[in-house]
Amino acid sequence: MEMLIIGHGYTASYLTPKLVSRGWNVTGTTRGSPDRVASAGADPLIWPGEETRLRDAIARADAILVSAAPTSDGDPVLLALSADLGSANPRWLGYLSTTGVYGDRGGDWVDEDSRLDPSTERGRARVRAERAWQDLARAHDLPLHIFRLAGIYGPGRGPFAKIRKGTARRIIKPGQVFSRIHVEDIAQVLLASLASPDPGAIYNLCDDDPAPPQDIIACAAELLGVQPPPEVSFDQADMGAMARSFYADSKRVRNDRIKRDLGIRLRYPDYRSALIAILKAEA
Repeated sequence: MEMLIIGHGYTASYLTPKLVSRGWNVTGTTRGSPDRVASAGADPLIWPGEETRLRDAIARADAILVSAAPTSDGDPVLLALSADLGSANPRWLGYLSTTGVYGDRGGDWVDEDSRLDPSTERGRARVRAERAWQDLARAHDLPLHIFRLAGIYGPGRGPFAKIRKGTARRIIKPGQVFSRIHVEDIAQVLLASLASPDPGAIYNLCDDDPAPPQDIIACAAELLGVQPPPEVSFDQADMGAMARSFYADSKRVRNDRIKRDLGIRLRYPDYRSALIAILKAEA
């Protein structure tokens, strides 16, 4: 079985070894890190650059996973490869989106049937990309599955390095809550969907424990046995535009569908269990 991953990044580095162990041949595109892709067990493909190889990979793929983010010009995969994708015949097509499509809900709950109301340009770009992929799927009868990911963390993407360096901050914005998902749980959801395709399905990928960001920093400091960094008011925090934009949305994301339809039992259902695992892996 042939899997093509367009945008072989952090999530794919955890998914690929599991696919390979199940007998898949994986090809992963990268802009310039072939060694990183190969170390995960995938065949690296430079894109942009190796367009002929990429079109061949699309044509023979049994499954395609797209994790490339949209730009201000639109979805880069669709802009370059719509014709090739339209004539392909995968039995499964996955698109990694974000829970940012729901926008700010003032801490209220959302599920997959909630209206899309993004509050940032990144979120609006994701909504446009989702709709463009849905249009392509309808036009060519492609088995599209959309996965809306909450904030991703895992080894190398935890708060421990910043705490050790003394650069972590507990930024306080009253009422702010985020949902998160450990990268290993993303991988198990994608594997479950591959095993039970449901074309047209949309899934939220998050844990059971939406929480204020300062709580995660405090828990990580406790696990390291150090004092947590001091609290800083959001209004007074020295933050770049990108970092500040992450605080534009406050919501709690439901994950009932992955449990009900895919039989998922999260390995890391809350941030404490996830942080313990991340600390152990990083050590």
